[in-house]
Amino acid sequence: MNDLFALEYIINPNKRIFWVYIFTAIAISIIYYYYNSRGKRVILSSKLWLHPSAKLDYYYFFISYFIKVFMLIPIVISAKSIAFLVNKQLYLQFDYYENTYFSYEVVILMYTISLFIVSDFSRYWLHRFLHTIPFLWEFHKVHHSAKVLTPITFYRVHPIENLLFGLRYSLSIGLVTGVFVYFFGAMIDIYSVLGVNIIVFVFSILGSNLRHSHVPFSFGQRIEKWFISPKQHQIHHSRNFFNKNYGGTLALWDRVFGTLKLSKEVKVLKFGLRRNQMNEYKSIFDLVFKPFKLLAVKNIKNIKKGN
Repeated sequence: MNDLFALEYIINPNKRIFWVYIFTAIAISIIYYYYNSRGKRVILSSKLWLHPSAKLDYYYFFISYFIKVFMLIPIVISAKSIAFLVNKQLYLQFDYYENTYFSYEVVILMYTISLFIVSDFSRYWLHRFLHTIPFLWEFHKVHHSAKVLTPITFYRVHPIENLLFGLRYSLSIGLVTGVFVYFFGAMIDIYSVLGVNIIVFVFSILGSNLRHSHVPFSFGQRIEKWFISPKQHQIHHSRNFFNKNYGGTLALWDRVFGTLKLSKEVKVLKFGLRRNQMNEYKSIFDLVFKPFKLLAVKNIKNIKKGN
């Protein structure tokens, strides 16, 4: 067991709260409030950072780590396994293929972009399904039960949702990798910074940690039609707009499938679920077990109606 697991989240560039991403989020916040003083008092207030909802996020962050390490990771199939299966099937169906058209640099560029687009597209649809399929919504409600948003709120995710996103990652990355290995060989690589896909890294330093915050940082109307800004994700957390801005990085998917909401269209944000629902998510026990209880109650009611 790694006793310094929390430190890993700070020093690992693949984690949302990697210190560089936190630092740039703070820098963007300072610049934002230099020009926009409204709301500055909220960000600096202990009432935000020590709000019961925020403290629950901090405690849950530690508990969910152990759930993920000891219960979820061992059962999630790896992207490497998926890639091997895809490559094997392509070889069996179409026999050997030798690339003679694309240079190594072009292949790296195509692989880097493909990984990003396929992953982001699959993230959009899984997120949308978590909202639109009642069974899955019971688990995703845990994330939306946060009354205040801090960067740690990113980790207020039910283990079932973590499992689904783990499978999504393995399938999307494994599929793309398997195809590229078949066409271009096992020596494929990506353009990266600190081991992170360069596109993901750039987006991460542009305020990814402000998505779960009370800093309404917008990219502006034109850019928000292509990329999800922190303010747009905050809109998604506002209870009147749960059905908007499902996108992870690209706003393009929301734009194409009719779920895009721009920052300028929303002035007031109210985070969390309805008041009567908020009372159901006040402890770690609630976050983990309440979805199962609510689903069981619904099933019992449905059975009684059927009788």
